[in-house]
Amino acid sequence: MSNAAVPSNGEDHASPPAPHRVRLSLHEGVADVRLDRPEKHNGLDVAMIDALIAAAETIAATPSVRVVVLSGEGASFCAGLDFPSFMADAATLIPRFMDDMFGPANRAQHVSWAWHALRVPVIAALHGHVYGGGLQIALGADIRLVHPQARLSVMEIKWGLIPDMGFTQTVLRHVRPDIAKELAFTGRKVDAEEAVRIGLCTRVEADPLQAAFALARDLAARNPDAIRADKALVNGAFGLDAPASFALEARLQRALLGSPNQMEAVMANFEARPPRFTDPE
Repeated sequence: MSNAAVPSNGEDHASPPAPHRVRLSLHEGVADVRLDRPEKHNGLDVAMIDALIAAAETIAATPSVRVVVLSGEGASFCAGLDFPSFMADAATLIPRFMDDMFGPANRAQHVSWAWHALRVPVIAALHGHVYGGGLQIALGADIRLVHPQARLSVMEIKWGLIPDMGFTQTVLRHVRPDIAKELAFTGRKVDAEEAVRIGLCTRVEADPLQAAFALARDLAARNPDAIRADKALVNGAFGLDAPASFALEARLQRALLGSPNQMEAVMANFEARPPRFTDPE
């Protein structure tokens, strides 16, 4: 993969390329996705949102990706919506982001939901400002590692708005409804320790990016079929009753039992050697 959100096909284009916003690379099964607008604390403008969606689509279409690490360049992960850039052309942009659909989600929601919807694990490395839309993108990840000095906020109330980038389908998987309401009502900033305590983040790390890559390498070395099934199990069981969730467990397990990658995991353990897994199609 190239450094652009979507690899170039080598053709000439009459129009200039979109502004550089997201860098995407792949190494040994780990996709490195970096928000790259550091001079604006990775504030979300149209180009950033489109580039993030394009990156997620590229990853979804690349079978060799086993894990994703999502991070931000510069001083912050993402300080949220670049509000002035949107208000400058609100009449055009609001319908586009509210009406363009990607499955169940509109464009604004999909920039967060796309990471949840990926079949592979997504690990977010958070530092600096994680505000508004930046927090909602992070909530779309499966695991969130946070720097001790990071600050997180559901900041939309500052602009007289509600969080609408998939918030209802992500935050309630992690925090109690009363906590979600208090965060949305006040827009207050949460430090790293509180973020872990209330469920917004997984754990505090002195170097969240380094820790994210270490975890990603560990996951990439495991049965990719089982890792994908683990994500499908936890995501799919949300809101199910006991019979439906037990049926989901059984269905996913039957697909794994006796499969080539599952048998490779068994043999590698018996033979005390690194496993040699095949990427799913």
